Amino acid sequence: MSIVLRVERLVRHFPLRGPAAWAARWRGAPPPAVRAVDGVSFAIAEGETLGLVGESGCGKSTVARCVLRLLDPTSGRIEFEGEDLAALRGDALRRRRERLQMVFQDPTASLNPRLSVRDMVEEPLRLHTRLAPRERQARVAEVLEEVGLGRELMDRYPHELSGGQRQRANIARAIATRPRLVVLDEPTSALDVSLRSRVILLLERLRERHALSYLFISHDLATVKYLAQRVAVMYLGSVVEEAPTTELFARPLHPYTRALIAAVPVPDPEARRERLVLSGEIPSPIAPRRGCPLRGRCPLEREACAAEPPLREVAPGHRVACHLV
Repeated sequence: MSIVLRVERLVRHFPLRGPAAWAARWRGAPPPAVRAVDGVSFAIAEGETLGLVGESGCGKSTVARCVLRLLDPTSGRIEFEGEDLAALRGDALRRRRERLQMVFQDPTASLNPRLSVRDMVEEPLRLHTRLAPRERQARVAEVLEEVGLGRELMDRYPHELSGGQRQRANIARAIATRPRLVVLDEPTSALDVSLRSRVILLLERLRERHALSYLFISHDLATVKYLAQRVAVMYLGSVVEEAPTTELFARPLHPYTRALIAAVPVPDPEARRERLVLSGEIPSPIAPRRGCPLRGRCPLEREACAAEPPLREVAPGHRVACHLV
């Protein structure tokens, strides 16, 4: 199975400005920065969904925006179809946009209120393809049928659509150019429970039909468990564990992963389950602690945790960054 996307040692830091930066410059120290993403590596195969999970602020969305080159990485390699996106500029980067698309979290904010559904879905076709006007209209009608929006909705505007219809329009716009990779940044978090299941089933059906690859970003582990074939767990800008979905949920190894899974609600209130509680607050990404990023919060902490653990393979396809494993 071919690899569509390979990310190696991705780093994205946001330099701070103002008094803190001036004081560091006066002392001759490096300028302070928010270490949003700090050495993330993963790969996504053709037709595969990789779930990227973690708490809010751990760097998931920053990874997504770097992959799509909406943000320039500080360092690292982003290899898409054998080509390093991090090295592309101008027209060379624009030509790759046809094969890379994104579905944003808020369906209302990501749609232009002045464009009809027809115009929104046709826009990427005008920008990134050489289809004739008649062919573009045929493609628009085709993808709207695929996502469950009939022809009668083509000329409606975002304010005339329900939340679920807006997100379906977003998905239609993303798949109109026939991409190979779609980044899904919490696409169901703004929808109610009944609509979430329908959108998830739609995404799975589209993946199977078009051999799409997904980078699925979410903090909803129940959704990730259903949709993703593999899961990468992020904490404080780094991947701390990555494994096939069934193995990760059956045998989580990193304490942070175990704490995340233990926090997922279950239907049976009397069911016995592991309760691993993390203490304290998440460290500042401006001045992270040395050693294991979970150091100071982990109830299993040992002396070895003073050194930073490497992300190593402990079983086929199962990587974990923990000295205790």
